[in-house]
Amino acid sequence: MKTYTPMIQQYLKIKAEVPDAFLFFRLGDFYEMFFDDALKASRELEITLTARDGGVEEKIPMCGVPHHSAAGYIEQLIAKGFKVAICEQTEDPKQTKGVVKREIVQMITPGTVMEARSLEEKENHYIAALTGFEDGSFSIAHLDLSTGESKVTLVETLEECIHELVTIQAREIVLSSEENPEIEKMLRERNIHSFSIMDECSEEPAFKEVLLDLKQEKLTNAMCRLLHYTKLTQKRSLDHLQAAAPYQIDSFLRMDPNSKRNLELTETIRGNGKKGSLVWLLDETMTAMGGRLLRRWIDRPLINRTEINFRLSAVEGFIEAYFERQTLRDALKEVYDLERLAGRVAFGNVNARDLVQLKKSLQQVPLIQQTLTQTEHPEIGKLADKMDPCKDLAEMLEKAIIDQPPLGLKEGNYIKDGYNAELDQYRDAGRNGKTWIAELEQKERQKTGIRSLKIGYNRVFGYYIEVTKANLGALQEGMYERRQTLTNAERFITPELKEKEELILQAEEKSTELEYRLFQELREMVKNEIPRLQTLAQEVSRLDVLQCFATVSENQRYVKPEFNNDRTILIEEGRHPVIEKVMDAQEYVPNNCKMSKECEMLLITGPNMSGKSTYMRQVALTAILGQIGCFVPAEKANLPIFDRIFTRIGAADDLVSGQSTFMVEMLEARHALAHATQNSLILFDEIGRGTSTYDGMALAQAIIEHVHNKVGAKTLFSTHYHELVDLSKELEKLVNVHVAATEQDGHVVFLHKIKKGPADKSYGIHVAKLANLPSPLIERANELLKGFEAPSAKQELREQDTVGQLSLFGEVKEKKVKKQNQSRIQREVLNLDVLEMTPLEALNELYRLQKLAKTETN
Repeated sequence: MKTYTPMIQQYLKIKAEVPDAFLFFRLGDFYEMFFDDALKASRELEITLTARDGGVEEKIPMCGVPHHSAAGYIEQLIAKGFKVAICEQTEDPKQTKGVVKREIVQMITPGTVMEARSLEEKENHYIAALTGFEDGSFSIAHLDLSTGESKVTLVETLEECIHELVTIQAREIVLSSEENPEIEKMLRERNIHSFSIMDECSEEPAFKEVLLDLKQEKLTNAMCRLLHYTKLTQKRSLDHLQAAAPYQIDSFLRMDPNSKRNLELTETIRGNGKKGSLVWLLDETMTAMGGRLLRRWIDRPLINRTEINFRLSAVEGFIEAYFERQTLRDALKEVYDLERLAGRVAFGNVNARDLVQLKKSLQQVPLIQQTLTQTEHPEIGKLADKMDPCKDLAEMLEKAIIDQPPLGLKEGNYIKDGYNAELDQYRDAGRNGKTWIAELEQKERQKTGIRSLKIGYNRVFGYYIEVTKANLGALQEGMYERRQTLTNAERFITPELKEKEELILQAEEKSTELEYRLFQELREMVKNEIPRLQTLAQEVSRLDVLQCFATVSENQRYVKPEFNNDRTILIEEGRHPVIEKVMDAQEYVPNNCKMSKECEMLLITGPNMSGKSTYMRQVALTAILGQIGCFVPAEKANLPIFDRIFTRIGAADDLVSGQSTFMVEMLEARHALAHATQNSLILFDEIGRGTSTYDGMALAQAIIEHVHNKVGAKTLFSTHYHELVDLSKELEKLVNVHVAATEQDGHVVFLHKIKKGPADKSYGIHVAKLANLPSPLIERANELLKGFEAPSAKQELREQDTVGQLSLFGEVKEKKVKKQNQSRIQREVLNLDVLEMTPLEALNELYRLQKLAKTETN
């Protein structure tokens, strides 16, 4: 350290405080980075790497970004999962000898972003902290710094802990340094990559309001850890943080992350985009706050019937009140993001335009309340009663700020005349002074006879009288005092102009300073009203989502569902909501789903592409829509209230954790079997693929029997194993249904209609034909199929399968076969390298061996 210059020593000392972050070190108009930070930043941001002397022999790597455009560079680093520490000068360089004092004023991390450009308007941005306990339980706290929302829960197992953190889509996880490292590994496998350490979890007086509703020490522990980390990184007021709301995950319909992904609730499986998801279909919200609440409701459907019926009743009321709903939508469109505004006020980075938006938002609330009361619907009327229009705040802002203020705050001209008497005096002096100068210009032109004479102003010389050199002869000796000489003109001053200049400039300077001071006072007054604004935001958000449900339900012809206690599913003419919208003009084929106490499981057969998966998904989505309080896509729906939904749909490798498609399938099946209850809904699609035919069939049958006999959950099970349809004779609560298809002129036609009974054919080769596989290949497959379906071939396959499937990964133990007893076919089979053959080569080889067997038999 002694060999470096004082400035570099200061840098290294501050950098030691934040070893895991890029240090943006303010030097003049730039944020500079040195040493390893400079090397990494030049690579990540693609900016020029330079070097500078630092007091040692070798030059120090350096790169920097302009402070006025730093936000864009910070955004890039945060998006890549890095952290950035902002280091500013905290002393006036003019009043300091030596190195100016500098301090870190804020840490920006993936979970603590506040810049609007880095935030998705209709998505929450959570940071979470967790604490593990000796009994195996975990407390999880999470908050959205941009809105002030904070929540905390307690889970019993590590698996539930991981599921919850993935569900809330935490951008950053705060852990103790002694926490189990396996947690970080498991979360990284699930695409959460930003982690931070905070060991301090003690209670502080500053946390009192946030901890108000927390009665359990375990919950307080995680919340305090998170608050300590937030306080350390932000280094400013966090007054907008709301009281942490404790919740239990069992109080909502539970779905693990894989089930949510399979059902495409908030993003599609392919492309991970919003379009094609359930939230894309439903999002007719008019405010950013409503959009975020909609996502939270979709993530956590209700299981409390009273709450569900309240929402459904309100949606019904909004559907009936069409004109009032349109008025509401127009009014909501003018409502600003009150939640994030409160956060920005607390952080001290709002401008005059933000406060005008706040004023306009508050001015919409009386109209919203009036419209709600006009519906004469009791549930909707309750929504109006809970809204506080903050009339006093709206009136104050109306008096204080002009309707179209400038973006900057330091130049003034945004406070209204009449708001402050002192400001009005300064403005009057300034305005009168400028009027006086304009009059003086006319007077001097008349007195000198110089029509081009003008009075101007610049920051260096102040006000001046300018006369071109061609007109200097018209001036009388000693008339003006010379101030500045230009190439083509001379500039002068008079004692009278100098006196007025001082008055005008003082008035403008004092006016600007006073305006900024008045704005700061306004901001503090708004800050004191943050709790009222947040409460209003919650009510407006709820109203927005309910009108959104009504709009979608009316446009898409949805019906109000009913709920029963006898575990009956009755869906008449049900439709898949998203596919129906995507199809647009095309007519969607609806289907019924009827399951009673006598029918706990539907075994669904039918060809590929016929709609088995779609049918299963639409049943689950109908249940989810009903339990979030929305109408459902059907002619009639009577449903039980499900406590959990499990889905195993589609094939996907989990390459990161080294798991094959079949292993993923088995793990998801295990999760469902371990946690499902009699009140759950299970969707199993093609369980048993990825292994040999009889292995897969045996597993599928065993799973069906286990669910039927021991779990008792409502289950939709689709399969290509047609042999399983015979289970309906043994399992009294299993019913066979199939997706109808027919053949016309050798081509398969999918009817997409669910009918009773098992399917009669697979149509796999027909589907291959639809995919335009080569005609010779299709003909060969048909020829092979006839051979496979022959009774003798089926018997031979059964006999071969009793030998068992060879493991692809374990050590293969060859059975010793006496050579003298080996037939030619046996020798041929033993010499085959099955693992190196393509499926088509294997089929051809099987056909050759079959011909050989027939020859030997004859």
